[in-house]
Amino acid sequence: MRNIVSTLALCFIFSLSLFAQEDKGDKLIGVWQPSDGRSYLKIDKIGSKYYGRVVWLKEPNDEDGNPRLDVNNPDESLRSTPLKGYRVLKDFIYDEEEGIWKDGTIYDPKNGTTYNCKIELVSDNKIEVRGYVGTAMFGRTDVWTRLVKKDK
Repeated sequence: MRNIVSTLALCFIFSLSLFAQEDKGDKLIGVWQPSDGRSYLKIDKIGSKYYGRVVWLKEPNDEDGNPRLDVNNPDESLRSTPLKGYRVLKDFIYDEEEGIWKDGTIYDPKNGTTYNCKIELVSDNKIEVRGYVGTAMFGRTDVWTRLVKKDK
């Protein structure tokens, strides 16, 4: 009987530690605004990875009044895809040791280029998003701000 109680207690403690790990990574989930203020991106968790898609654009339509499209995509078949709803952050995993989300990519629709990317939470409502080529030494970092719901 003691062995069963001990085993159940260990299982409970182990499951709590797994839950705590998930919570740390899930701090990335939310709606974020890049520093240029021209868009909002919603980051969600799908399975064990994190993804981000455009949910708002300052200029959602082109000069003809049509939805803004991904005209710079290197894949011609995707150039008619609307930017709103487009998934620009892909495949991030949370590394608890380093305290960052890594092994993902970020797509820049301004030039049609996909970069390696890592994300670091610098405060509850600020992240540093670093897109780079090759090693993280050669890239650019942008600070994004979480959009917080206002209480009425």
